[in-house]
Amino acid sequence: MKETKPNLSFWQIWNMSFGFFGLQYNFGLQQFIMSPIFRYLGADEANLPILWLAGPVTGLLIQPIIGAMSDKTWSPRWGRRKPFFLIGAILASIALVLMPHSKTLGMAAALMWILDAGLNVTMEPFRAFIGDKLNDSQRTLGFSVQSFFVGFGQILASLMPKFILPALGIAAVAATTEGSSIPGYIHYLFYFGAFVIIGSVLWTVRTTNEYPPEDMEEFKKQSAGGFNFGETFKEVAVALREMPTVMKQLWWVKFFTWFGLPLMWQYFSLAVARHGFNAPNAQSAGFEEGTAYGAFCFTFFNLGCILVSFCIPALSKRLSHAMIHAIFLTIGGIGFISTLTSNSSEIFAFAMFLVGLAWGSILSMPYVMLSSSVPASRMGVYMGIFNGFIVVPQIINMITIGFVYDSVLGGDPRNALVLCGICLILAAASCFLVKTPAASSDASNINFSGGGGH
Repeated sequence: MKETKPNLSFWQIWNMSFGFFGLQYNFGLQQFIMSPIFRYLGADEANLPILWLAGPVTGLLIQPIIGAMSDKTWSPRWGRRKPFFLIGAILASIALVLMPHSKTLGMAAALMWILDAGLNVTMEPFRAFIGDKLNDSQRTLGFSVQSFFVGFGQILASLMPKFILPALGIAAVAATTEGSSIPGYIHYLFYFGAFVIIGSVLWTVRTTNEYPPEDMEEFKKQSAGGFNFGETFKEVAVALREMPTVMKQLWWVKFFTWFGLPLMWQYFSLAVARHGFNAPNAQSAGFEEGTAYGAFCFTFFNLGCILVSFCIPALSKRLSHAMIHAIFLTIGGIGFISTLTSNSSEIFAFAMFLVGLAWGSILSMPYVMLSSSVPASRMGVYMGIFNGFIVVPQIINMITIGFVYDSVLGGDPRNALVLCGICLILAAASCFLVKTPAASSDASNINFSGGGGH
C-alpha cells in the first residue's frame, strides 16, 4: 500500500523552495539585461531572437535528461535532486562571473549558453522536488511558494540597477570598465547573481532532506549500472509514448504562452527606451536610462507574481485550475496590448503589473494540473518533458520572428509586445481544452510551526 506523505509546515516548504530564489534572480537578470548587452556588443535588433536560443535549446536537451537521471539517483547523504541543484548552481555561477567581461558578441552568446545550461540543470529538479516531497493537498501551495520566490528573486534583480546599486554608491548609468563596452554597473549585477544562486541552493541543500524511494529493492534493480545514457533516452521515449492525457491537453496552452513570452524578454526594455525615453538604439542619449527603467518595470511584474502566489491556493477552492489559469492569462494579454495606449513610461509599469498576474499563474497552475496525473516514479522525467512544451514554442519563436520583425511588426519592439498579448489570450482560450479532476479542498492545508527540513 502506497505510503501517504505527511503534511509539511509552511517553513519546511519555504526552505525546500528557497534555492528557487537564487535561480530566479538570475532568470530575472537575463530578462532585462541580456538584450541591452547584445546591443552594446553590436547586435542588430531583428537578430536578437536568434541570440536568445540558448535558453530553450538547452532546456529542451537538458531538462528531460536531468529529470530521468535524477529519478534514478539516490544517495543516503545527498538525496535524489539535491546533487543536481549544486551542479547546476556551480556551472551557472562560473558563467555569471565571466559574462560582464565579454569582449565580443560571440563570447556573450557562448556564456549565455553555459549560463542557461546551469540554470536548467538546477530548474528541473526543483519542479520535481514538489512532487517528491508534498502530497496532493499541498502541491498547489508548494508551486505557489515557488511562484513567490520567482517574484521575490526577480524583484531584487529589477531593483538592483535603479535603486540598490545607487544606494551602495554604484551609479546605474556608470562608465564602462577599461576594455569593455558593457557599463560597469552590470558587472556587479552578475557578481551578485553568482553569490545568490550558490548561497540559496546551499540553504535548501542544508535544510531539506529527501524521502528515499518507496520500494528500495525495486529502485536498485531499475538503477543498476549507474547513469546509462542509452537507458536514459529509452526512458524518455517510453515516457513520451505513455504521456498522461492531461499533459497532452496542456500542449496548446503552453504553445501559445511560450511562443509569445520570449518577445517580452527580448523587446520589453527596448520598447521602454524607444517609446518612453525617445531612445531607439544603444547610441541614443536616453538608452541606458530607458533600459534601466525597463528593468524597474519588472518590479511591478514580480509584485503581480507575488500577489497571485497568495491568491491561487484560495481561488483553487472555488474555481477549477483551468479556469483560474484562463483568467490570469487573459489579464496578462490585456496588459501587453495596453502598451499601445500611451508613450508614457508609466503605462509600461502598469502593463507589467498585469502581466505579472499572469506570470504567477504560468509558473504554478500548469504544474498543479500536471503533477497529480503523473506517476511518482516518473515525476522527474515528466517534468523535464513538460519543459519541452515550453522550449519548443520558444525555439519556433526565435527562428521565425527575425523574418517578420521589420515587415509585420514594423521594426517596433512595442508591436512585439502586442503580439505577445494576443498569444496569451489564445492560450487562455486553450485552457478550456484541459479536463482535470476537481481541486482538493485541502489545497492550502499547512501549519506554520517548525522550521527544520524534512
